[in-house]
Amino acid sequence: MIDNDTIRLLRECDAGIKMGVNSINEVIDKVQGEELRGVLLHCREEHERLGDEVRGLLDEYHDGGKKPNPIASSMSWIKTNVEIALDRSDETVASLMTDGCNMGVKSLSRYLNRYAAADEKSKSVAERLIALEADTAVSMRGEL
Repeated sequence: MIDNDTIRLLRECDAGIKMGVNSINEVIDKVQGEELRGVLLHCREEHERLGDEVRGLLDEYHDGGKKPNPIASSMSWIKTNVEIALDRSDETVASLMTDGCNMGVKSLSRYLNRYAAADEKSKSVAERLIALEADTAVSMRGEL
């Protein structure tokens, strides 16, 4: 049971990390302010670092991870591009990223609770990812 919860939690972290990196890549070229760009670049680097750690743990279980939900990815892409087309400001980017971070915190917290039998390493990664998302959302407040 522990292995199943561990793998499931790691898969959700993997999908969340990929979604976060994709979202940052979607908006980074539209950012005008250096401070916001720096926050996003730091966030992407941290996501990539955690992603490497998650993939390493998944490799131990011979699991290939999980791709983000294609419907969620499509909806995110549409929302991002429509909102930026209407208002190409750093405020819009910060708002979109805040929404994404808040959704990440909510869904990852739910998975952390659902897969309570996961091993401590996997829980730690999930907790650090949740903290990263929460910290990034707070950092975006200065741009709103």
